[in-house]
Amino acid sequence: MKLIDLRSDTVTQPTAGMRAAMAAADVGDDVYGEDPTVNRLEATLAEMLGKEAAIYVATGTQSNLIGLMSHCERGDEYLVGQQAHTYKYEGGGAAVLGSIQPQPIEHEADGTLSLVRIAAAIKPDDPHFARTRLIALENTIGGKVLPMDYLAKTEALARERGLGMHLDGARLFNAVVKLGRPVGDIARHFDSVSVCLSKGLGAPVGSVLVGSNELIGRARRWRKVLGGGMRQAGLMAAAGLYALDHHVDRLADDHANARALAERLAAIPGIAVDLDLVQTNMAFMQVPLDAGPALKDFLAARGMRISLGPVIRLVTHLDVDRADMDAFADAVGEFFATYRSAATRAAVHA
Repeated sequence: MKLIDLRSDTVTQPTAGMRAAMAAADVGDDVYGEDPTVNRLEATLAEMLGKEAAIYVATGTQSNLIGLMSHCERGDEYLVGQQAHTYKYEGGGAAVLGSIQPQPIEHEADGTLSLVRIAAAIKPDDPHFARTRLIALENTIGGKVLPMDYLAKTEALARERGLGMHLDGARLFNAVVKLGRPVGDIARHFDSVSVCLSKGLGAPVGSVLVGSNELIGRARRWRKVLGGGMRQAGLMAAAGLYALDHHVDRLADDHANARALAERLAAIPGIAVDLDLVQTNMAFMQVPLDAGPALKDFLAARGMRISLGPVIRLVTHLDVDRADMDAFADAVGEFFATYRSAATRAAVHA
């Protein structure tokens, strides 16, 4: 039985070509700056994104954290979305380890942060307040792509108010493929960008933070402080280079599979699917609360994995294909046919 895991695009296995690239990687001590494969990965992404420098780290959480800590000092503040990873899903690291105060802002329906709300959240220069230093965005956010004109307007506001710009680009290349634009067109609006290699790009581990020489110099110190210095890390960096060479264009397949899955699920009575939310590699379905645990068990018995929540996120990736989407939709349809029958019988007996 093939496993169909739609919990996240982090669950992918390295391809045969990626494993071969890792096995053949030239390595050295990265803390000394002597790992040629790490150096090549950093230089490649810095050039692609139009920045001066880059640093390879173990995780997206660490990449975002050293980025925030390189922008902000103790008692400073960053403005961030209420549902953004750097605020909600990274253990409060900026506050715990950086003494940086987050100021969360509610997202708009399209994933943006209102410029009016951002402006209103910027603190005056007064000792009563934390010093607002940074705007942190995420692209994609909940599978949605931030519009290019929005990025330009947000950057203009940041420059006007003397703020930095950081991008959590965990799924940046999904946005790139959706927009059909070079990655540098997005990155130029930000002072720092975190690029995750282990989501849609399919590498087993690693993220890269890009920015100016000065900022990356600070980030390199923070990486060491946080215990993130790695030695012969080229074995892992090689997977990132392979992903950049082979796995970017194919993200369009993930987007198409998510759309196909959403359309199939939308036709099943008993669940709700908003097709307007399907822009990249995520589809979302809402099921009756009492049906969720049973649905998860039903699918698990058929080799299909989901994560439960008020709205169930389904993430496509390089380890699933169109046939898997059909099989998954068929299984969900089978479950809800039984679920509706049971509900009808219960209503009759009541």
